[in-house]
Amino acid sequence: MGRKPTGRPTSFDIAYAAGVSQPTVSRALRGDRAVSEKTRSKIEQIARDLNYTVDKNASSLRSQRSNTIALLFFEDPTPDESMINPFFLAMLGSITRATADRGLDLLISFQRMEDDWHVQYQDSHRADGLILLGYGDYTKYRERMDQLARQGTHFARWGSVSSDSSGVTVGTDNVEAGRLAGEHFLAEGRRRIAFLGNADEHYPEFNGRYSGLCSALIGAGIEPDDRLQFDALTTEEEGWAAARALLESGQEFDAIFAASDLIAIGAMRALSEAGRRVPEDVAVVGFDDIPSASLTTPPLSTVMQDIRGAGEALVETLLAQVEGRDLPPRRLPGRLIVRGSSVQR
Repeated sequence: MGRKPTGRPTSFDIAYAAGVSQPTVSRALRGDRAVSEKTRSKIEQIARDLNYTVDKNASSLRSQRSNTIALLFFEDPTPDESMINPFFLAMLGSITRATADRGLDLLISFQRMEDDWHVQYQDSHRADGLILLGYGDYTKYRERMDQLARQGTHFARWGSVSSDSSGVTVGTDNVEAGRLAGEHFLAEGRRRIAFLGNADEHYPEFNGRYSGLCSALIGAGIEPDDRLQFDALTTEEEGWAAARALLESGQEFDAIFAASDLIAIGAMRALSEAGRRVPEDVAVVGFDDIPSASLTTPPLSTVMQDIRGAGEALVETLLAQVEGRDLPPRRLPGRLIVRGSSVQR
């Protein structure tokens, strides 16, 4: 049950006031979900009342942990040369909040395929584990993830959730999200729906979104036409080029589902240059709901990913590995945000 409080507040004082053991207090204050929400809330309130702060140095010595997580961004080409996909920048806030809620520090840097991430962080005790955002060509990235797993590196990543993820992946249910976009187009009377984005094993998230679109079409009795699928990666210029190729192909189309908002924004520029009106001639839906999506003309309809839930799930998944707990991969639902680019008023 603990001991009576004396002098500077300690975790034992909190345990005494809460009527629990000191290990329970430690688990609750680091956000361990094994502690019930009611007990955790009670302990956190007592800690606030006592002005208790965690001694990170002492905690680290006891646990041989740094109480630090490393967040590694994969470099992406961007117009502003930040080299960080705007979607992942938006996710940064939720990850920062999730680590702060658990009393953890966060290191942030870039990841490159040629770098040995585990040597720089976990093996040097700079961080207890890694959160990886973005990956480029998945077939190449998979090799590095397999290497990290063999070396015992704790890591969680945002991406495509599949059976080979080894319990380390959090991502959107891309197939279901693609189906939502397809059903929206169909409800608006669109039948010739193009998809802009690489749709193969190299880019499984995009492939899932395309599969969901095809599922919606098949459900409506429409055979998907692979002549309406054009490769594009996540930049405005690639979206513009893919839309130009679609226009020059001579294929009839009345809607575009873009694998990302940046691709969609580039496609809308190409459509405008070609004299195609959005949404009157071509309806457009993107994916991610980046900040600029609502600022286009017309505002871009898009699939919003659960950014707050993503940050929580990534941190919790990583901590589960560090603490020896097993969590399955997590698929989070996407939500369709309907704006002017896909609906005629």
